[in-house]
Amino acid sequence: MRLVREARFRLMKDLVLPAALKAREGRRRPGKGDPLFGPPLKCGAELKRIMARHYALAKYAKGARPVAYVTSGAPVELLRPLGFYTLYPENHSALCGARKVGERIALHAEARGFSPDLCSYARIDLGHAFSGESPAGDLPAPDLLFCTTNICQTVLYWFKALAHHHRVPLVVLDTPYLHGGQDEGPALRYFRDQMVEVVPRLERIARRDFDESRFLAALESSRRASLLWGKVLETLKARPAPLTIFDAFVHLMPVVSLRGLPVCERYYEGLLAEAEERVRKGVAAVPGERFRLLWDNIAIWFALGSLARLFARAGAVPVAATYTHAWAETVQDLDGKDPFGALSRAYGRIFLNRDLAHRRNLLLTLAREYAVDGVVFHSARSCKPYSIGQYDMRGLLEGELPLRTVVLEADMADGRVWSQAQAETRLEAFFESLER
Repeated sequence: MRLVREARFRLMKDLVLPAALKAREGRRRPGKGDPLFGPPLKCGAELKRIMARHYALAKYAKGARPVAYVTSGAPVELLRPLGFYTLYPENHSALCGARKVGERIALHAEARGFSPDLCSYARIDLGHAFSGESPAGDLPAPDLLFCTTNICQTVLYWFKALAHHHRVPLVVLDTPYLHGGQDEGPALRYFRDQMVEVVPRLERIARRDFDESRFLAALESSRRASLLWGKVLETLKARPAPLTIFDAFVHLMPVVSLRGLPVCERYYEGLLAEAEERVRKGVAAVPGERFRLLWDNIAIWFALGSLARLFARAGAVPVAATYTHAWAETVQDLDGKDPFGALSRAYGRIFLNRDLAHRRNLLLTLAREYAVDGVVFHSARSCKPYSIGQYDMRGLLEGELPLRTVVLEADMADGRVWSQAQAETRLEAFFESLER
């Protein structure tokens, strides 16, 4: 039976899905565009194709490949040489939010007693597990849940609930919080040792030996993709910016979901070439760019389009974000000389696993390097680790740099806590303050 499923998987991967997606693209009529924005990125069509293929192929992976659900901060490079087909619940929940079905799916979890105050990504994902509802189609149940605690502690309890529901193994890598001024060595060695020790367990689940050459290739692929992504973000230092952070939020998907695979590298090679070409030709993402902004926190997925238009009407262009920067921040730590040590540094040093002093310095660095005029803080109601300290950060930044700030109270995927009218009022006042 496994051989049959493997043959079907390869057939869908190499022939059927590419042909079907190509035919669908041929039937799609080009959009008219929006006069508020410059020409749409050509890579947008390729992004839709590879992400549609990723989710469509997932339904054929069960039985042909071991399926792993992975947290965004987990070292997926450990899973690549073992042949796991990986899905990211956070990315899927963001997709549900962007399609404006997140709150409806979350209700399935709330009906089972999960609090509305819980992370909306977790509620949406648990709601999907209980109902099967998803805009991405029929996603397979996992054979493994692979979790790290470097982004928050919520993922641990969320993945425990998933493990109980699906009755599958949960592998947790604990990542100690890094405090400035303390020796990072013991914490990073502890994280590294866990990764070394977990490999035999992953081998048993995958029923495959860990291939070191494939592991090193995945590590190098992740490094290159992250470098390319960082270079894409650096093109936003140009005036006018060739794309906005609202664009970057969308084009972030491959480096989250497909990291360590050649398709991810190829995608960012194309996106970087297009962004650099736009810089050379002076193509603006927002014609008449007037103000440059820094965004802190996750995107407000369900309001991304309306916010992009609201900002563009004011000539306000978000050109940097702590969230998009996170997948390029520690790329220098990824090297093949000490692969497990490299993973411990790259994933242990992400900014959500570090103190507020590091976050302050990151915000200041981004504000200076991208020459921003203001900062937009998204205070996400259900993402407390990311939102904590933002009001303090706001005061510190205004005290050190000549810029304005505004706080938008929202959530990343649950529109029930969002007021469009209130946001417009706050942003209009903020844009007026930038004039002074």
